[in-house]
Amino acid sequence: MRSAVQLPTDARDVLISVNPQAGVRDRRAIAVELQRHLEDVGLAVTIVTSIDELAALVPDRLASGSLRAVVAAGGDGTLSLIANRTPPGTPLAILPLGTENLLAKHLEITADPQQLCRRIAAGWCVSLDAGLAGERIFTLMAGCGFDADVVRRLHRHRTGNIHHLSYAKPILDSLRKYQYPELRVRYAPLDSVADELTAEIAARWVFVVNLPRYAGGLSFAPQASGTDGLLDVCTFKEGSLWSGLVYLSGVMLGQHESMEDFGRVQTRHLRVESASQAPFQLDGDPGGDLPVEIRALPGRLTLLVSPQWAERQGFEISP
Repeated sequence: MRSAVQLPTDARDVLISVNPQAGVRDRRAIAVELQRHLEDVGLAVTIVTSIDELAALVPDRLASGSLRAVVAAGGDGTLSLIANRTPPGTPLAILPLGTENLLAKHLEITADPQQLCRRIAAGWCVSLDAGLAGERIFTLMAGCGFDADVVRRLHRHRTGNIHHLSYAKPILDSLRKYQYPELRVRYAPLDSVADELTAEIAARWVFVVNLPRYAGGLSFAPQASGTDGLLDVCTFKEGSLWSGLVYLSGVMLGQHESMEDFGRVQTRHLRVESASQAPFQLDGDPGGDLPVEIRALPGRLTLLVSPQWAERQGFEISP
């Protein structure tokens, strides 16, 4: 049975990584409030605004056993960046100050510093899977095609904080200009030898899901699990504005899995290709252009959660 484990009481160092560009709230003030609550319960806290500085501080503290948590004060992109720059086994906590905060919603975490302080002080951790696209870790999903084109257009002209309305112009531009090239997904069936890519799907929309969360409250794979060591690959066949609206309505109503154009497979290893230029995105940030090779990373993430959440997700509480 999967277990949630409790950090030792002598692990007392907390590093708060603040992304000054995530979300619209006064991130520094909220981080300072969290620092005050943590210090009130006897923890040693350092606020860091440079990812390079954070990456330099973590390994020694993790190796010595003094690290209690690295707090990602920002959005999903902030957490992904920290996961990419810290070693496996680093206990990660989330202070959700971004636009969507999808991973925080999945873990039932709010932006209340007192609540997060209690969670860090209690020190309950679980291991969840991640994905690896090329050399970049993602926590939630990878999108290939239209949504990645929107993300690319958004970040190309980004000058500050992202709001929900920030997506309006990029979406309209993608609706007018995106060409819906055919995407080929080569993947390893679950019974394949050495995860060889022996099966193939052709589609115009591809979503590689690790956890069942997507922007706007959508879920392409509601049954996706962060503890099965697998990625759920969801595809839609046709490429046009009309078909996209039909697919979107199906997802919103939870009926897309009954559509003939929809497909879902599970795999540990896949590659997405396109004969013409097409982008991909990771956790809402630009990933680059296809092709991209993606693998599941079982148990790569160590996340601080409440014991109640852990029990509801099937984890055994093991002090």
